[in-house]
Parts: sequence; C-alpha cells; structure tokens
Amino acid sequence: MYVLGIDVGTGGTRVLVVDQNGHLLGAATEEHQNFASPQIGWAEQDPRDWWRACGIAVRKALAHAKVSSDQIACVGFSGQMHGAVTLDAAGEPVRPAIIWCDVRTEKQCIELTEKIGAARLIQLTCNPALPNFTITKLLWIRENEPEKWKQVRHVLLPKDYVRFRLTGERGMDMADASGTLMLDVAHRRWSAEVLQAAGLDASLLPPLYESPDVCGAVSAEGAAATGLKPGTPVVAGAGDQAAGAVGMGIVTPGAVSVTIGTSGVVFAATGSPALDPKGRLHTFCHAIPNRWHIMGVTQSAGLSLRWFRDNFVPPGDGKTDPYDMLTAEAKKVPPGADGLLWTPYLMGERTPHLDPYARAALVGLTASHTRGHVVRAILEGVAFSLKDSFTIFGEMKVPITNIRLGGGGAKSPLWRQIQADVYGSDVETIEQEEGAAYGAAILAGVGAKMWSSVDDACKQIVRVRERITPQPAAMKTMNTSYAAFRRVYPATKTIFAS
Repeated sequence: MYVLGIDVGTGGTRVLVVDQNGHLLGAATEEHQNFASPQIGWAEQDPRDWWRACGIAVRKALAHAKVSSDQIACVGFSGQMHGAVTLDAAGEPVRPAIIWCDVRTEKQCIELTEKIGAARLIQLTCNPALPNFTITKLLWIRENEPEKWKQVRHVLLPKDYVRFRLTGERGMDMADASGTLMLDVAHRRWSAEVLQAAGLDASLLPPLYESPDVCGAVSAEGAAATGLKPGTPVVAGAGDQAAGAVGMGIVTPGAVSVTIGTSGVVFAATGSPALDPKGRLHTFCHAIPNRWHIMGVTQSAGLSLRWFRDNFVPPGDGKTDPYDMLTAEAKKVPPGADGLLWTPYLMGERTPHLDPYARAALVGLTASHTRGHVVRAILEGVAFSLKDSFTIFGEMKVPITNIRLGGGGAKSPLWRQIQADVYGSDVETIEQEEGAAYGAAILAGVGAKMWSSVDDACKQIVRVRERITPQPAAMKTMNTSYAAFRRVYPATKTIFAS
C-alpha cells in the first residue's frame, strides 16, 4: 500500500510516492511555466498550468517508484497559501490567480481594517489584514475588475483548484483556509461577521474539512490527466506551512520548527488558538483536528545569503559550491563577527515589525572586517531575526520542548550551530526532510487508515538524524549580539520611512 503527496508550489509541482514505513519510493517535480508580474508588486499564475504540471509530475513519480496506479491507496495535497483562484459557474478560471507574494492590496487592507476595527479583526480571525491574504485580493478584483467579478461563482486556493480538477469536488482544509482572513480560526468555521463586513457571499466559499479527511475521489477526467485510478480517495491536505510541519513531526504542543528557505519560518504547534494581540505572529489552524499553530516569518532569510552570493561573489570554476566557499570563510570568524551586524530586511519585514518599508542594514563595518565577517554576520542576523519569534513566544507563554531545523539553512553545519547558539537550545535535524509534499503524503496515509492519526504517523516514521548542542561561550556572545541587533531597527526606521 502506497500514498501520494502532491505539493503545488510557486515554482513547480512536486509529487512523492511514500510507503507505509515512511520511505520515499519515487519523486518528480514539474516546473510551472506561467508566472506574470504585470506591475511592480503584482504576482499572478494561470491555475491551469498547475494542473498541467500536476498531471506530468504524478505520471513521472509513479514511473520512478515503479508503482502502478491501483497500488495508490490515497492522495494528499499541499500547496502555496493565500492565493485567490476565482472560478465561473462552469469551474473555469475567470482570471489568473493572484498568488501569495502579490502586495497590490494595501488599500483594501486599510479599508477592511477600518470597517471592522483592528482589534476586532484579530479577535475574529486571529490575524491582522495583510496584502498576502486572500480576502483583500478578492476585494481588489471586485473594485478594479467589476466585469470579471460578476462572473465569479467560486473561490479556491491553489492546491484546492488542482484537487478540484482531480476530483470534481470543491473543498478547503482548515489550515489553508486560515490564510484567507475569512476563517474564524478559533472555532474552525467561516466568519460570517468578516464576510458581511467585506460584502462577500458565503456561497463563494467551498465546504471546510480537516486536513486528513477524505473529501473526494479521483474522477474519470482526473484519472485521464494523471494516470491515477478512478475512485482513489483524496484527502483535503493542508497549506504548505502546516503540511511541512507535519512532515517534520511538529504536531504536538511544545514542538517547534525553524525552516530557512528564501524566507524563514518559525512554527510552533499549540493546543489552543494562542493569540498575539499585536498581530506580529500568524495564528492558524493546524493540519490536525483541534490543534492550532502560531508562526513567525522572516521575509529574507535564505534570500539574504543568496543576494550576497549573486552580487558579490564572482563566478567560480564550477567545482566548488559558492555557498560552501562562503560558509568556510565565515567559519574562520569568531561568534559575533567581531561586532558586525546584519538586519535581513531586504523585502521589508513581517515578524515582529509588520513593516513593508523596513530595509536591510549592515552595521559596524571596520577596515579589519573581511568577506567572511560579512557572511557570518548574515548567518547570525537571519538567526537573530528568527529569534524574534521565540521572544514573542516567551511573551505569550507558548511552551517550547524541542526545536527542529529544516530547509536549505539546515544543510549548513555552521548555520545549524549558529542557530543552536542563538536560540540557546539543542536543535535537531530529521532523516527525511522532504517538505510539504511529505506532510501531504502523511495526511493521505491517515486518510487511508495506514496510520491511526497524524500523531501516530509522526511517531512511527519521522526520525531524528542529528542533535546540535549550543556552545556556552558562543551562546553568551550571541545574547550580547542579539541585544545589539534589536536596537538597529528602531535606530534606522525613521531613515527608511522617510
């Protein structure tokens, strides 16, 4: 018995075939071909391209795993969050989807906040209005494209559109729905008050499911496009952050993950909808029934190091990974980078500042600093920015029992050690770090009764590979540097705001 995990990302769709022991048997990724930014700050994709990529990736993954379609017990989904997929009465896209990184809707955010009240909006949805969220994108379409808006009959998120094409059934899971700003996160239902204030009809929204719930089956049309067997059960799945956390075993209260990709995410599972009244953290439903999570985001985590590499490192000979070269130089520099500090605000910042006008700063340069110092400062600065989320967890009295590292940042031994020293805690890596698609496969396995629950699945198949302990002397230095880091943003805020 095998399960399929499908992750509809931004750059491509990834598909995994996983067995009942959690082993990866086959995988495939098909890149998306349709991305548009018609104006600065806009980001759109054609949903039909996601479906095209899904069909190709599923067939490739099955072939790679040497598994036939009738051996697949269930299919699970994950995908990029916050997108606005608008469909007409026939189920066809009315316009390209406005995706998660689109920031055109600041006007709609302000208007919605003023109409409901900032405190009341956070009380209703556990989150403030941000341009990333789906509801503000719908309001933008209604205001700026009224003729297209008249055609809209259904609203879905990216992965839900692909699942709709696979099964013919509309649905959305609680975790992904949390990122629409239309969900009453605490009570796991659509918020009638928010919809009424926004002037949106509840009939636009699909039925809600818990992530491991079976919500459809592969249709004849879906089978023809993917090679899957008609009638194969399909679960609701989860947004990429919740699914990725499931794949790392971050499912019980006290478990925390820190994932460094382009952005950085600190994710904590909770047993109740913990709320930051200042809106600095996201509070969403988890992919497990009656469980929630809180999440802090650093916009430019791995992006900081990539930006430095792309702009200040000459092309190599192709034999040495430039990241390995840079971290080798940084390793020669002592903790604290001899007083050099980096604030990673290349794209503004979400946690804790909620400031799109925040800008990166390299502070404390002297003639004795080298490229290795700058790289070390970048690695430490990203970790400091992520520690800001832990600081807020402390204010909220959110328990932390273990920390697991994921993403590209977890592949660097130096960055792993820096994170342990900055967080002042042991950190872990896991054996099978396959991200959101792996979490989607676990959810499918629970739906297929392969495991009795998500907790049971994670206990059985998510295994720790390495544990890194903080170094006492480095930890002391990092505490001093973090205190200095916290003073940089207030000191530079007025410069960039003007």
